[in-house]
Amino acid sequence: MASPTGRAGGKGGGRRSPSLAQLRAFTAVAEHLHFRDAAAAIGMSQPALSGAVSALEETLGVTLLERTTRKVLLSPAGERLAVRARAVLAEVGALMEEAEAVRAPFTGALRLGVIPTVAPYLLPTVLRLVHDRYPDLDLQVHEEQTASLLEGLTAGRLDLLLLAVPLGVPGVLELPLFDEDFVLVTPLGHGLGGREGIPREALRELRLLLLDEGHCLRDQALDICREAGRADAPVTTTAAGLSTLVQLVAGGLGVTLLPRTAVKVETTRSDQLLTGYFADPAPTRRIALAMRSGAARSTEYQELAEALRGALRPLPVRVLDAKA
Repeated sequence: MASPTGRAGGKGGGRRSPSLAQLRAFTAVAEHLHFRDAAAAIGMSQPALSGAVSALEETLGVTLLERTTRKVLLSPAGERLAVRARAVLAEVGALMEEAEAVRAPFTGALRLGVIPTVAPYLLPTVLRLVHDRYPDLDLQVHEEQTASLLEGLTAGRLDLLLLAVPLGVPGVLELPLFDEDFVLVTPLGHGLGGREGIPREALRELRLLLLDEGHCLRDQALDICREAGRADAPVTTTAAGLSTLVQLVAGGLGVTLLPRTAVKVETTRSDQLLTGYFADPAPTRRIALAMRSGAARSTEYQELAEALRGALRPLPVRVLDAKA
């Protein structure tokens, strides 16, 4: 028998179920703890979002949020049920993805996340391939740092990532594409500028400029320095992107490491730069696609990876096979 509030009592079949809109509204508020920001994040008006959360509380018969004039907090019940709500929405997303994949491969949206030290240099090849071979695919590109991309992949916000590996993240499958060498970029007049066969040990004494914290390329460069026997932190000057980093080198503030795919784009902007090449084996990085293990469209993603390997062969990289 229904209660005075309209909720069904007991365990009978009259109990109402939450709507997906209510769950989306609640999870948005749970993430942002702010009604205006949550409404903007999911494209809903603030009154509609507030009403959806209130309706969900009525349907469930519990208080999910603690509202004050200055902030919003999750109640203890809200903390527990937010986890369930996210899981439900993820499963619904997987259901829609599965249906789309079955209906027609390489159609609909594909949300691709790309790290900043890859995007400017590989996206022209990726976009051209998708345009020519998969014209019905709605490719949506998101440029973010590695940690944000992995969060987006595991949460279902992104479908596929293009980034440096290994990641070592459970539940994430890597599809290797290629290896590429790092080169040393120096200002004019530098003793190592334009040289070949540079020993890694030379990095011990150089004023090396790196990207800001959070960029995987910074971590890779620091690893290379440690392998060369350098124990100290090599820099006091950093940059948010490779373009700025290279301009700092051109201005004589130091040297830097660039992946080979970035050299043509970044070093041609200034005539005050020289490129040096390391002795074999040169320091390298590996670039791959990454997807959720068991993704509904995994066959498509593997086919896309193989197509990309072919398209990337003209670049200064060593293309890998699928078993690498």
